Amino acid sequence: MQSNSATPAPAVPATARRARSRLRWTIITMSGLGLTIAYLDRSALSVASTYMQDELGFDQTVKGILLSSFFWTYAIFQLPSGWLLDRFGPRLIYPIAVVWWSLWTAATALAHGVGTLLITRLGLGIGEAPVQPANIKVVATWFPRRERALASSLFDTGQQVGVALSVPVVTALIAAFGWRAAFVVIGVAGLFWVIGWWMIYRSPREHPRISQAELDYIEGGDAAVPESGPRMRWVELLRYPTVWGLVLGYICRSATGAFFLTWYPSYLVEDRGFSILELGVFGSIPSLLAVGATIAGGAFSDWLVRRGVPIARARKLPIITGMLLASSIALTTFVDGNVAVMVLLSISNCAHSFAGAAILSLPVEVAPAPSVVGSVAGFQNFGSQIGNIVSPILIGFFLTLSGNSYTGPMLFAGVMAILGTLIYGFVVKVRPLNENIPAESRG
Repeated sequence: MQSNSATPAPAVPATARRARSRLRWTIITMSGLGLTIAYLDRSALSVASTYMQDELGFDQTVKGILLSSFFWTYAIFQLPSGWLLDRFGPRLIYPIAVVWWSLWTAATALAHGVGTLLITRLGLGIGEAPVQPANIKVVATWFPRRERALASSLFDTGQQVGVALSVPVVTALIAAFGWRAAFVVIGVAGLFWVIGWWMIYRSPREHPRISQAELDYIEGGDAAVPESGPRMRWVELLRYPTVWGLVLGYICRSATGAFFLTWYPSYLVEDRGFSILELGVFGSIPSLLAVGATIAGGAFSDWLVRRGVPIARARKLPIITGMLLASSIALTTFVDGNVAVMVLLSISNCAHSFAGAAILSLPVEVAPAPSVVGSVAGFQNFGSQIGNIVSPILIGFFLTLSGNSYTGPMLFAGVMAILGTLIYGFVVKVRPLNENIPAESRG
């Protein structure tokens, strides 16, 4: 277990510790790369499924269940993952998770029917469960408040990069070698990341390469949250309405965003008539644009903090703005041209991403004790996976009942974005949970 005891950092020559190093940005870049690999692995089935259906024999309803199944175990294991990260820290838990999910990604190549494919998706979900709580824990440990949203946006770009890469990378691998080889190649990529993480990551006070100036910057003023401290039972968090708001708000956000993780490639191919080449060339546009939107949302939130805007307003403004604009996905049902559709999908995905960094910073802001940051993040991400579970299944049913019309799925995604806006606006309170508990009923 990593500790924040009073033990001084390892001795480093004075000349090396005089200037402020920027090690924290290297750390968060590695976190973002880990998330990129995670999203590349989980999104691969979304791209490949259209080309797997005939061989493995499943229809649209079963396809929706398969696309959802990853999130079943991913959701369940959010809560123990948060506890494990609070107990043992990201240096140990993160790489163990990556090894596990990389093996299950590669094992997808062995699937010979719906049953075996379902098993590999469940195994993948278990392995990826710690990834977001781990990244949030890293931000809490390595960054002061005035940089947390930006840092969160930087690792969260891994989500968009992973989804964007999945379209051209997986389609290229399928075209060249077939869908089975595609899963093996992307599965192996995670094992290289593990080596880099183990070499680079330590907590700030235990890192031999950090300068004293950077350590003072991290720990000074609006100090970063230590990786350990006084403990409280994670089940006690459930008595706070804000925790339920974090869960419900993320359910709604993910119900909208899950379209891009699951049915989006099928929508372009089956409903909009994209060829495999067009899918590879144009399909990644919304996700690539969302990378900039993710960083912009985090930078904007932290800029508000530095300007002296109250922390609640600085975090909520990008969340509410982004969630409201994400509802524009519903407008795709009223346009015909593919250019207009791609513009609306890009706006929706960018707005959805603009809200992401501020949302990911909320567990650090509301955690009642440093020792439960990972647990609060686990609860929040559990809500995310409920949305991810429900959305692809409902889309599959909508398509089956409507003769493959995407009108119902798009309207559903837009309504959920609006509902999420209301929850973050009126239910979530951005302050420590144990600060004036009765005041939870106030705005």
